[in-house]
Amino acid sequence: MLQSTCIVLISLMCTFSRFGRAKLNFTLPGQHPNPEAVVQEVHRRVNASVNYRRSMLQVSQQDQSSCLTGNPIDDCWKCDPDWPNNRQRLADCAIGFGQYSMGGKNGEFYIVTDSTDDDPVNPRPGTLRYAVIQTEPLWIVFPSNMLIKLSQELIFNSYKTLDGRGANVHIVGGGCITLQFISNVIIHNIHIHHCHPSGETNVRSSPTHYGWRTKSDGDGISIFGSKDIWIDHCSLSHCKDGLIDAVEGSTGITISNNYFSNHDEVMLLGASDDYLPDSGMQVTIAFNHFGEKLVQRMPRCRRGYIHVVNNDFTQWEMYAIGGSGNPTINSQGNRYTAPSNHNAKEVTKRVDTAEGEWRGWNWRSEGDIMVNGAFFVASGEGVEVKYEKAYSVEPKSAVLIDQLIMHAGVLGVGGRENNLGMWTKGSEGGGNGFGSDPDYTDDFSRSSVLLSPFTFVLVSPLIAFSCLLFYKVHPSFL
Repeated sequence: MLQSTCIVLISLMCTFSRFGRAKLNFTLPGQHPNPEAVVQEVHRRVNASVNYRRSMLQVSQQDQSSCLTGNPIDDCWKCDPDWPNNRQRLADCAIGFGQYSMGGKNGEFYIVTDSTDDDPVNPRPGTLRYAVIQTEPLWIVFPSNMLIKLSQELIFNSYKTLDGRGANVHIVGGGCITLQFISNVIIHNIHIHHCHPSGETNVRSSPTHYGWRTKSDGDGISIFGSKDIWIDHCSLSHCKDGLIDAVEGSTGITISNNYFSNHDEVMLLGASDDYLPDSGMQVTIAFNHFGEKLVQRMPRCRRGYIHVVNNDFTQWEMYAIGGSGNPTINSQGNRYTAPSNHNAKEVTKRVDTAEGEWRGWNWRSEGDIMVNGAFFVASGEGVEVKYEKAYSVEPKSAVLIDQLIMHAGVLGVGGRENNLGMWTKGSEGGGNGFGSDPDYTDDFSRSSVLLSPFTFVLVSPLIAFSCLLFYKVHPSFL
């Protein structure tokens, strides 16, 4: 509440006072004082993981070396053979500006046993909606494959982890996910797609509060005035508006290891050039695969500091990275593969801004690989504006990018390593089926959705506790 009040006051002061615009220090809660230090730490973590993998491969071709990829996030937890029983270790594995997100660390496990969402004001215990509105930290897991068709926006409270590892979990429908004036959320290993506008009704946001919601945009994930957010290993596609939008003074965000596909306006960071608090927005975009049938905004930035590192952009229709309002864009170690359209080879786009103005913006490209005629137009102090034409791909660099993003998107059950297919029921008939309805199929989803053994390792000791801890109806719902 304090954060939202401060942002509103700052905005009002800027609107009515030229002096306020000149003198205010737009430091957001959670903003890192030295973004370049965060960038250097990301590189240190990547180099450490890559070097450790190489050293292990020299010792052994099997055992632990087989799980190492050089991706510092995945190598942090996937090489633990008992990770299903150490799930909360994931919270220690983030990098970049969102590295301080705790999610539901040190909280209880909540097991989602009910995939329905028919009452956004009084959600039933066992549903996902009931979990995310609670005030205490929760680590939310899924014992079976689920299609959760939202009736309205899924409004989170702070200190929540959505952990879809071990099940094929799809979130579709109204909303979808809204993170508004909160902090410390981790969303991991979830399919999010076919999200459409909803609203004009009451929706609960905490056990003690519900309120009227106006019409939503239909984003996959909407981050509004929030900080310490980490979105990792999700697949996102086919939403009405953006796949991920972060606006209104949001900061401390890492978007990593995701797979984006089949969408027009992929990612928006900042909604208005005139909203000065977004100058404190800091976002890390790392190890993502920007896949097939994407048009633009990967991301589209206003103000802030955006670090785009070690991603794979496999064609776009208009441009990859765009911006206005003088954002800082630091592009490092990415692979940009341009489309065949000769008029769309440029990676960058300064939106509705004259060259005389954007020449001073700090947009830089370091160690990026340009493929099929792609070029990045750099700008800023000490940087000669130049058009870097395509050059031959250096083999080691290309291999490294393949290695870092090889598991982008949802892992395991429902992941890309299985054959292409639609949602199906598990061997015990559990979960919910998509059937043949094209509105609820995810191009990233795979046919093999049998639950792996670790799911049952997790569920067995926790199911009894879940009944005691979470099936007790909160007094405000009675």
